[in-house]
Amino acid sequence: MKLDLSVPQVMAIVNVTPDSFFADSRTFDADAVAHRVETMLAEGAAMIDIGGYSSRPGADEVPLEEEWRRVAIGLEAVRRVAPEVPVSVDTFRSEIVVRAVERFGGVIVNDISAGELDDRMIPMVARYGLPYIAMHMKGTPRTMQSMTDYRGGIVDEVVAYFQRRVALLLAAGIRREQIVLDPGFGFAKTLEQNYELLGGLHRLCETGYPVLAGVSRKSMIWKALDSTPSESLAGTVALEWECLRQGAVVLRAHDVREAVDAARLFEIYKRNGK
Repeated sequence: MKLDLSVPQVMAIVNVTPDSFFADSRTFDADAVAHRVETMLAEGAAMIDIGGYSSRPGADEVPLEEEWRRVAIGLEAVRRVAPEVPVSVDTFRSEIVVRAVERFGGVIVNDISAGELDDRMIPMVARYGLPYIAMHMKGTPRTMQSMTDYRGGIVDEVVAYFQRRVALLLAAGIRREQIVLDPGFGFAKTLEQNYELLGGLHRLCETGYPVLAGVSRKSMIWKALDSTPSESLAGTVALEWECLRQGAVVLRAHDVREAVDAARLFEIYKRNGK
């Protein structure tokens, strides 16, 4: 499987979980997933991201077998309604990826820990030749918000972190064209640090690797506006535009139509704007 990121793409979020931070994104059974996927594809999603383990701050640990049960529901539904669409599995566990590949075929791996929470993840991704999204985070979802000390400045630290991790990925045999970087907005970052990181996102994009931006309805929006995740669509689109402006090529989004519109308008702006 190879990603075509020559133009910005939208990754649609499908959470097969009971506790994701945005309640409207939760789906619990195959029929609900299938309906959501059909809607998202009709709205222009280029790929679907299936998650069975909520990574919101303070999230409880999910046993492996329960995570697999949820991911399998999601993958089965996607393959049933859209067998050719690229599917990403949002997990830090290599065993989940192995089961997904053996049962459903090739997937994209979306790893919030960039391989740090499971030392078998990177060798496994290399062995299967899978696209790999490496995200910046410190600690775990349960502990990350107590780990927000960036003495060298958050942009410098995130860029340096990815320089080290990419070198490791390449050395393990993951091909350069299969690597995507995610700065991890909201993961081990304060509200102010999220905006500092957003302001320096172009530096990560300048490394030459495609960058995924996941700002959709996150607390960096609704806490700043004293609102809620359900009231954060306009703020999401505003930040998605800024991510595109700085060079991000994948928007991971709950609201597909709005993200697709933003990406389409941004491409028109790039061609014609002064």
